[in-house]
Amino acid sequence: MSTDVWVFGYGSLVSPDSVAATIGRPVDVEFGFAAAVMHGFTRSWNYGSLRQRATWDGPRGRVEGGVVVSLGLVPNPRRSTNGAIVRVAADELIELDRRESDYDRVDVTERVENAAEAAPAAGPTRVYTYVPRHSAVQRYERARIDHRAAVRQGYVDLVERAFAALGSAAVDRYRATTPAPEVPVVAPERVWLEPTPRR
Repeated sequence: MSTDVWVFGYGSLVSPDSVAATIGRPVDVEFGFAAAVMHGFTRSWNYGSLRQRATWDGPRGRVEGGVVVSLGLVPNPRRSTNGAIVRVAADELIELDRRESDYDRVDVTERVENAAEAAPAAGPTRVYTYVPRHSAVQRYERARIDHRAAVRQGYVDLVERAFAALGSAAVDRYRATTPAPEVPVVAPERVWLEPTPRR
């Protein structure tokens, strides 16, 4: 039985190139990648990065070392979220866990429509997604209130391109189901990673 699992992406992980940069190999878009829909969650700009900081000129002046905001999920039993699933090996999943720090990896096998159809030859499989931890949402909320949070324009563009590559219906659904950020979208002057905090 295959040890590979699948990951449901709803933001930057919809981009095969973005996933490839993390796992260190090209994504097999023919047999290891497919558009999918996950039930029970909706997208939100609610993840305040654990490590990524940036400097930008905002509406209230210059922000030094502000919190970078990315897409996350909010549980909602009446909603669904479109995205893509990608097949990864166990060691590659560890690399994604490292990348998605301060997200919890959650088993959503029963919530994803396309999982079995995407890889009929792979045998029984699991599908995971990444849900922001409470600490990440709190970090976002504090930074938003303090006007020290922003979404990178490059991230917005990456996600838009990834959904557009899935087709017009996919990008239209992404736009229709993704709220506008409550923080500025900026092109930062500088972006860096803080050292990994001790736990």
